[in-house]
Amino acid sequence: MSYAQNLWIYFILVLGIIIVPGMDMFFVMANGLAGGRARALAATCGVVAGGVFHTLFGAFALSAIVAAAPQLLTLVLVTSAVYMAWIGWTLLRSAITVDSIDGSTARDSRKAFHLGFMTCVLNPKAYLFTSAVYPQFIRPEFGPVWAQAVPMGLITALCQLVVYGSLGLATSEGTATLARHKTLTIWVGRGAGLLFLAVAGLTLVRLV
Repeated sequence: MSYAQNLWIYFILVLGIIIVPGMDMFFVMANGLAGGRARALAATCGVVAGGVFHTLFGAFALSAIVAAAPQLLTLVLVTSAVYMAWIGWTLLRSAITVDSIDGSTARDSRKAFHLGFMTCVLNPKAYLFTSAVYPQFIRPEFGPVWAQAVPMGLITALCQLVVYGSLGLATSEGTATLARHKTLTIWVGRGAGLLFLAVAGLTLVRLV
């Protein structure tokens, strides 16, 4: 298999995993609903930054971790699951409503970026993906690790930006409608909390 074919297959796999609804996608859409376009884009950029982290982790750290201490990867997955469970429990106990947007503040956007980054970095699905896929695509015959990590990182970032950014902007257009249906948004938020808890539980069950 040539290097070009290797990248094409990686692109298809990354796009497939990104378009499957998950934590990152929900986080961007939730910020679009609650804060409009500015927060949706900030959250997207945070998720993209998290994707860069996973690229570096998959390219440089994963093989070393698995070879030296496989239990460390389990620790990472458990920490991720606990974080997701905490988010889910918080949402489940909340009564989130969508207010009319009169312009997101810079502080709100910075917070959305930071939380987007942490949500992506601690997403168990991302670690499962990198642990399963990256060792198959970082190949010695294709050159130095950094030279392979750069295009893979760009592919990941572009897919995240297009998919999550588009969904975030589209969702932000529904803010005004949802602001008039506060009970609906409360139950949407609690339903999302159940989703977070389910993902966390599934991750822990797979590790047992």
